[in-house]
Amino acid sequence: MADSVVIIPTYNEKENIEQIINAVFSLDKEFHILVIDDGSPDGTAAIVQHLMSGPFQGRLFLEERKGKMGLGTAYIHGFKWSLQRTYDYIFEMDADFSHNPEDLPRLYAACHDEGYDVAVGSRYATGVNVVNWPMGRVLMSFFASKYVRLVTALNVKDTTAGFVCYRRKVLETIDLDQIRFKGYAFQIEMKYSAKVLGFSIKEVSVIFVNRQLGTSKMNSSIFGEAFFGVINLRWRKELGQIKPRKQTKQLPS
Repeated sequence: MADSVVIIPTYNEKENIEQIINAVFSLDKEFHILVIDDGSPDGTAAIVQHLMSGPFQGRLFLEERKGKMGLGTAYIHGFKWSLQRTYDYIFEMDADFSHNPEDLPRLYAACHDEGYDVAVGSRYATGVNVVNWPMGRVLMSFFASKYVRLVTALNVKDTTAGFVCYRRKVLETIDLDQIRFKGYAFQIEMKYSAKVLGFSIKEVSVIFVNRQLGTSKMNSSIFGEAFFGVINLRWRKELGQIKPRKQTKQLPS
């Protein structure tokens, strides 16, 4: 049984999904994959189902949801699914190759070998490592992370990164039912909650490459949620509202 699972949320990723699955399974380190598909009308889920019945049986899993419910809720669904199994390391990764699967072992090593609780695949740990993004989007993302650090004092340069490895104990401790945000702010909220609850975070420098195939899901409302959500997060922390999950509480299926 693999000790690691990679959660990949999808919506209309038929151009990428088979290739990203093959890329992860070609690594020397063994990973399982959980695809969370939000009712993709392009047949993404059908491609995954076909691969599940082939050589990837027992390593590739699919959870289908009815309609677009938000990136954050997809990951929460995947986290709960993973915690019901025996995985010790749980990853977030995009389907579109903006995150290089070859960096998965590096994130794993930061947690497994170096002892960190959270490893973040960081675009900004050593400058700006972004390829094929419009300059306006690079600047918006870069300064958004600076804004988050200013408001929250979170010592992470890439606060909105979606390429992350969590130790199991982190996701067992965070009260996942109290995570409120769905877009960029979800990524900030997870990292901030981990830090407030005393977990260690390491940034692992990666190169982020803008998608070549398929359509970006980015929109202005995601940035708006992040801007105002950061202030809300700091306020909740000051009020003592970011608390560990009660251990008697059962994770729903």
